[in-house]
Amino acid sequence: MTEYTGRGDPARSLAILWRTGERASRKGKPDLSVDLIVRAAVEVADAEGIAALSMRKVAERLGVGTMSLYTYVPGKAELLDVMFDTVCGEAAMPEDVPGGWRGRLELIARENLALFRRHPWMLHISATRPPLGPNIVAKYDYELRAVDGIGLDDVEMDSVITLVGGYVTGAARGAVEAAQAEGSTGMTDEEWWYAHSPFFAKVFDPARYPLATRVGAAAGEAHNAAYDPGHAFEFGLQRVLDGIETFIGSRAVRPAESGEAER
Repeated sequence: MTEYTGRGDPARSLAILWRTGERASRKGKPDLSVDLIVRAAVEVADAEGIAALSMRKVAERLGVGTMSLYTYVPGKAELLDVMFDTVCGEAAMPEDVPGGWRGRLELIARENLALFRRHPWMLHISATRPPLGPNIVAKYDYELRAVDGIGLDDVEMDSVITLVGGYVTGAARGAVEAAQAEGSTGMTDEEWWYAHSPFFAKVFDPARYPLATRVGAAAGEAHNAAYDPGHAFEFGLQRVLDGIETFIGSRAVRPAESGEAER
C-alpha cells in the first residue's frame, strides 16, 4: 500500500506544517498539541506500519476521543504531511564534514538510510509531491550545499541530490526487507538455506550454470547469506559517487576543450 503526501488541503497543510495556527478551533484540549499528535502517529506507524495508521489509532494511543484530534489536525492527509516533514527533521546536518563534496554526500546517504531504518513506513510514502514543510526545506537546502561551488549548474546540483536520494531509497528497501524477513517468515537466512538446499541440489546442475555456481558460492561465503544489505549499500554508494566524480571531472574540462576548439 502506497500513501501519497500532498493530498491534503493546501492551506490547512501549510498551516499545520509551519505551525501558523496551533488549533483549528478554540475547543481544543489543553493537554493536546500538534506535536503530541504527530509523535503518537509516528509511533503507530513505526510499530504497525503505515497501513495501520488511522486517526482512531492515534487517538487510542493518546487516550483521547478521535474527534478531539480534528481540533489540531484537519485529517489523515494533513497528518501524513506533517509526519513526513517531522521525521525528516531527525537527519543530522553538521556543517564541518571531512572529505569534501564526496564526504558530504556520503554522510547525507547514510543519514537517509538511517532514517528509513528507523521509520520503514517512509518507504511506503510517495513524496513526489513533497510536503512543503520547514524540515524538508531545510534538509533539501543542506543537501544542495554539499555540492555547491564544485562546478555544477543548478539543475545538475538538484539532479545529483536526486540521484543519491533515489539510490538510498532502493538500498533502504532491500535492507528493511532483509531485516524484516526473519520476523515475517519465522526463519533466519541460515535456516531458510538449510531447508531449501537439499531440494535445490536435486534440480540444480552446476555444469549447466558454471558462473552462477562459482559466483553464488563466493558471494554466499563472503556474506554468509544470499544477500548482505550492508555490503550492497556500501558497494553501490561508492560506485554512485565514482560516477558523480567522473561527471564533475567532465564538467571541469569542458571550458578548456572549448577553448582549444576555438583556436
